[in-house]
Amino acid sequence: MSKTNTRRALMQTSFLLLIATLALSACATPAAPDPTVAPTDWAHTTSAADGGGMDALVAAAKAEGTLTTIALPHDWCGYGAVIDGFKAKYGLAVNELNPDAGSADEIEAIKANKDNKGLQAPDVIDVGLSFGPSAKTDGLITPYKVATWDTIPADAKDADGAWYGDYYGVMAIEVNTAVVSNPPKDWADLLKPEYNGQVALAGDPRVSNQAIQSVYGAGLSTGAGADGAGAAGLEFFKQLNAVGNFVPVIAKQGTVASGETPIVLRWDYNALADKESLAGNPPIEVIVPSSGVLAGVYVQAVSAYAPHPAAARLWMEYLYSDEGQLLWLKGFCHPIRYNDLAANNKIPADLGAKLPPAELYAKAVFPTLAQIDAGKKTITEGWDATVGADVK
Repeated sequence: MSKTNTRRALMQTSFLLLIATLALSACATPAAPDPTVAPTDWAHTTSAADGGGMDALVAAAKAEGTLTTIALPHDWCGYGAVIDGFKAKYGLAVNELNPDAGSADEIEAIKANKDNKGLQAPDVIDVGLSFGPSAKTDGLITPYKVATWDTIPADAKDADGAWYGDYYGVMAIEVNTAVVSNPPKDWADLLKPEYNGQVALAGDPRVSNQAIQSVYGAGLSTGAGADGAGAAGLEFFKQLNAVGNFVPVIAKQGTVASGETPIVLRWDYNALADKESLAGNPPIEVIVPSSGVLAGVYVQAVSAYAPHPAAARLWMEYLYSDEGQLLWLKGFCHPIRYNDLAANNKIPADLGAKLPPAELYAKAVFPTLAQIDAGKKTITEGWDATVGADVK
């Protein structure tokens, strides 16, 4: 065989081997994922960036399919619109547990469902400020820092990201003026005989942060100061109960409208939401008291035992986005990023105009976390012995 023929034969053989190799490659099973590259563990991921970014977080949350919340009434701080907005934007289902629960109930729900990955275990909580640090100490919540973390005031968040303020308001007096023609203007007025059987709380002061802070605000109005407001508040309600003005019923919009509880102590944003919702039937007046103007901050946190850890973190990203913060503002709450939004001209004029005049908040007192925690302990542990009214 000549060199030319030999070369041609070798080339043909090589070509045939190449075709065979390509054919085998096409039929081969795709390579298995690299076992050394673990999928994102969202249960322990402390930011979206650390988990691969927002697209990765959204995909993981959609794969989980559901978010479980607790203690979020739709008329509280505009949560109905917030929940609807979250569902519409991301296509997740929202399983809503016990909308009328108090902060302590939320904490107990985490404790009771540590080993439960079903729909009775909350993924996230929204609780009074004093409940955040204690939940962190007990290992019930886990750190996560949202993308807008730096715009949340430092004094309204845990440095490690375990909990962070979400919104705030002041304690107000909501009055059904179809029943009460001469509304009280301050805490002390509530003791007047004309309000017999008319004054109620919007929760059980042994478990509800809103009710606890109502008692604390009453104590502030006596001049006791932030350190002694808890004990002074108990004495105020002891007197209110003794004169027959206190109604031991958890007030809701229905009991306000019916006249069963025509005077209710609650956060301004809840009272204002009632006023808007009832639309004059009956007429509602919302009064910021002239003394004891108590400002209260609520906080968000992700459960350390969340069955849907990616969905929980996506919920936080939504709440602290401009979109989520403005939905809270629409619900009459001051979102925690209010100053940042205002500085960047992101607050629509019509939303700002719906809030009470700023001068009403000039006297607002923001107790320290230690003062709030001490007041909560005094009130929750001393209510039965001091006041003796079983609020239901």
